[in-house]
Amino acid sequence: MTVSVLYTTTGSATGGREGVAVTNDGALTLELSTPKALGGAGGEGTNPEQLFAAGYSACFIGAMKAVSGSVGVAVPADARVEATVGIGPRAEGGFGLTIALAVDLPGIDKGQAQALVEAAHQVCPYSNATRNNIDVELSLV
Repeated sequence: MTVSVLYTTTGSATGGREGVAVTNDGALTLELSTPKALGGAGGEGTNPEQLFAAGYSACFIGAMKAVSGSVGVAVPADARVEATVGIGPRAEGGFGLTIALAVDLPGIDKGQAQALVEAAHQVCPYSNATRNNIDVELSLV
């Protein structure tokens, strides 16, 4: 697979799930904490799964905007994507993720909305990164 890179960014973390995550340009600095469900203390920090959910949601809206012309429907300004990311042990060992995207496209006909979501899922970088590795459940709200 060849990618013609248009943008790059760099982020780093120290301390793992109980540390700090930053981007090298200083635009993002986040305290991290492990959820109680994963054996941590909880806390007010965020975690990698939350960051993945937020990133996938924003990227998927961008993908819908990118394909909207070919589907013949405009993405409404109040479009919303809610990504639910789960983490847990895999039967094969290690840990894996689950992802469910719930897409809300107010005022869009259900058939057009479904076509838009399916087209976006084919071009979204997060969808392409997870395809054949993580099952992504798509639904309309």
